[in-house]
Amino acid sequence: MSTDMDKHSSEVEKIPQKRMETYGVIGVCGIVGNLVARVLMDHGYQVICTDIHNSNNCPFLYTLTDYNTQIYLNEHPESFFNSSDYIIPPPSLKRTSKLFRKIEDSPAQLMEVDDLLEQITPDKPVICITGTNGKTTTTTLLKHFCYNAGFKPTEHGFMTLQGNIDYIPPLQCRLDGDIAVVETGTEGNKGDLKFILDRCHPSCGVITNINPDHLNNGRDFMYYSLIKGELLEELRGKTVVINGDDPVIGGLISKVDYQGKVVTFGVEHAPQGESKKECWCGREITLMETLSGVGYYDCQCGLKRHFPDYLATNIKNNSFILETSHQKIEMEMSIPGLHNVYNALGAIAVAHELLKIPLEEIKKYLKTFKGVPGRLEYIYKGKNLDLIVDYAHNPSGVETVLRELNKTYDKLAVVITISSESGKSGDMDIMRSAITNADFIIPASYYSRLAAEKYISSEKIIVPSVEPEKFREGTLGATEGQVVEGLKKGLECDADAVVCIGEAAVKYKENIKILIDSKDYLMDLQR
Repeated sequence: MSTDMDKHSSEVEKIPQKRMETYGVIGVCGIVGNLVARVLMDHGYQVICTDIHNSNNCPFLYTLTDYNTQIYLNEHPESFFNSSDYIIPPPSLKRTSKLFRKIEDSPAQLMEVDDLLEQITPDKPVICITGTNGKTTTTTLLKHFCYNAGFKPTEHGFMTLQGNIDYIPPLQCRLDGDIAVVETGTEGNKGDLKFILDRCHPSCGVITNINPDHLNNGRDFMYYSLIKGELLEELRGKTVVINGDDPVIGGLISKVDYQGKVVTFGVEHAPQGESKKECWCGREITLMETLSGVGYYDCQCGLKRHFPDYLATNIKNNSFILETSHQKIEMEMSIPGLHNVYNALGAIAVAHELLKIPLEEIKKYLKTFKGVPGRLEYIYKGKNLDLIVDYAHNPSGVETVLRELNKTYDKLAVVITISSESGKSGDMDIMRSAITNADFIIPASYYSRLAAEKYISSEKIIVPSVEPEKFREGTLGATEGQVVEGLKKGLECDADAVVCIGEAAVKYKENIKILIDSKDYLMDLQR
């Protein structure tokens, strides 16, 4: 005997069910293709992937382990094209290529990455962090606060990749999570940052500092500063957290007529020196530096340093007093350096202002932050010698690191593996910082060796046994062999600490570990 319910069930079964559309992603072994596939799957879409590379040449395959998707490697099979309703190629695929024409001739609809970004918008707060120095530590620390407070930040998941340019931050914003905290960098060209920000839709932004370290192609400092100012253009009516000790950022707020909430941070600290920095009025500002490029300033045009909203006072070793308009609270860090006090202040301001995390909670989280690998990372600690690697790769970053280490050690040796983004002038600035702040300088890269020529008669310059051959791959600067040979010279110096600086130093730190773990060198270090 049938019932009305049975009749209703049979009628439902007769209604044709819409087939779930399939998105085909080409280039899943590449960074953008990999992220596109994960964004789609995180939002519940059915995805199949393909790449011409095999598994041995698919470096980020591990990021897809927990996803249920069909992946074709070594080829782009016909079944991929026939099974896809939409096909998303990598942005780098030329429209004149055979593969692009094959996509156009297939039954699937072509979808560009920008089409996907318009279809799937960020469903969470997005915080974009930019600046010349400190971006990575500030970003990582803020995510540390988020994790401890119960938020889940989006992670691009690439273990060996910084991931702060092009399509990476916009896609990262759309991955699974409660909040997106993304580092946003530039190649020093107008529109670089705007490209990222237009696609990220930030709720809040941070500018750590602006120093003339990433200049290239003969462009001036204010041109570069306006590129960083693209963040302010995007954040109109929202909140920006800025380093109030940087006159360029302070002037930039007025220059672009920023309409939104401005939260400042800074330190109360004895000046470490005096320098000049260009003002937007055309004058040079005398800057009483607390750190390279930031400090106390007062220009004739009226631009001056105001009392910061988040101020660090009584800075001693790894502790400081945080002062706000409502509260004073002692903070303790597990990472050293005045530059990390600045980084902490930026992260604290966002966590408290935007995420409403109480300062008492932030205090607990800050103490447990162990830093970022490759930033003042101790590879070896011995009775008479410490060995450190640091990613510093521009003049102000190098100066900051060496100043901090110079306060800690009586005799400091620095192995320079850098090729500066700003070319010869940057290499020379880095060398001058080394001459001022270190006792022994080993120019391990070809370009640092050229910069050392002017100082070659100085007893501080220790030239490696084999002169480094010309090598330049972006900011990498040095080869694996050049890093190791430079380090060997550094270990021969009568120093309390050897710091190996630059992108190459961090990239080849495992080779450094192998060297010091070898019996002969370990005995030398322990003497």
